[in-house]
Amino acid sequence: MAADGGVGPLPAAGGIERPVLLAFVTDGESESMLRDALLADVGEGADIRRGDLQAAARTLRKGVTPRTLVVDVSGLDQPLSALEELAQVVEPDVRVLVIGDRTDAAFYRQLTRGLGVLEYLHKPLGQEMLARHFMPVIKGAAGVAPELYLRGGRVVAVVGARGGAGSTSIAGNLAWHLAEQSRRHTVLLDADLHAAGAALLLGARTTNGLRVALENPDRVDELFVERTAQPVSERLFVLAAEEALFDGPRVAPGALPRLMDTLRRRFNFVVVDVPLRAGPLAREVLDLAHQRVLVTDPTLLGTREMLRFAALPSAPMQARRAFKVINRMGQPGMLNREQVKQALGEEPDLVIPWLPKLVAPAADLGNPAAGRRGAFRDAIDRLSHEIASSSGRPPAKPGLLQRIFR
Repeated sequence: MAADGGVGPLPAAGGIERPVLLAFVTDGESESMLRDALLADVGEGADIRRGDLQAAARTLRKGVTPRTLVVDVSGLDQPLSALEELAQVVEPDVRVLVIGDRTDAAFYRQLTRGLGVLEYLHKPLGQEMLARHFMPVIKGAAGVAPELYLRGGRVVAVVGARGGAGSTSIAGNLAWHLAEQSRRHTVLLDADLHAAGAALLLGARTTNGLRVALENPDRVDELFVERTAQPVSERLFVLAAEEALFDGPRVAPGALPRLMDTLRRRFNFVVVDVPLRAGPLAREVLDLAHQRVLVTDPTLLGTREMLRFAALPSAPMQARRAFKVINRMGQPGMLNREQVKQALGEEPDLVIPWLPKLVAPAADLGNPAAGRRGAFRDAIDRLSHEIASSSGRPPAKPGLLQRIFR
């Protein structure tokens, strides 16, 4: 907090600054009122612009999501649909405030109860109403529990049914695709605390933060995540460790659920690379995941192990069966597609061809193979689409920020 009582810019993950406030209004009178009422307290952390919801969406697709977002729905025929579309380009922890020209109580309830908007004010705006209703939210002093305005992102567990199947490569490229192509805020969590293969694949640093989180869950909060997650790009972050061999952390009870819950508040997707040697940690990740992606190579042993993983009971949050991926199809000396189908008793959900000249060199250089056009990118694109479209949503209509990528 600034010395004058205003709110200074808060750090985003990996040190990228997130504005305290970004506002879009459609008329000059409201713009002037917002400036007069808010800028004195918020200071340099505020950015108030002339623009509608489309302008807001264009800006947020290209830039960093603010802590608090103010949008104007005046004159829109379908403001609820427009707000839900806007939700697809913002981070899950953003606090949304809305202004507009409708005065009926039913519309207010639809926004605040049905869509998860924190507050709605109708025009004409006044300094007193802005100070009373908007400023506490902007300052973070509204006393609103996080569960009231978000339910968080989706957890995707990518599991190698056997060692060397390429699950780390698929997890890393999936995370990259979700962040860079689908424009979703994504973190890749490497559950192999000794090798840090996922971090290497994306050219990211390792830290001791993951060990701290697992041993001392009481230290884990959103600020901890922001300082620990290492940035690969504006929308992609990595949380990984490289512990000494045979020297793993003593995982405290409840540590992983707390870490996952905190990550879900910050990111639309939490992609977890789950190695076989993760032991009990692997099972806990599987239980916490919304979607399980099983990866194996086209071998009898690989398909057998995949069936064993697929037979594990689905956790309560998982809305569908595991997604089966056969990697390196066509590699000499391995099963062909028909033999894999017979071994699994069904067609796999996704087949990725053997591309030795692309995937391995890209991993060594820290450049995602999905960044190059071709069969591998097409496969990751299909996997990304499946992950983003599959849902674990409850029957009741969730709120604006509750809808994001559940």
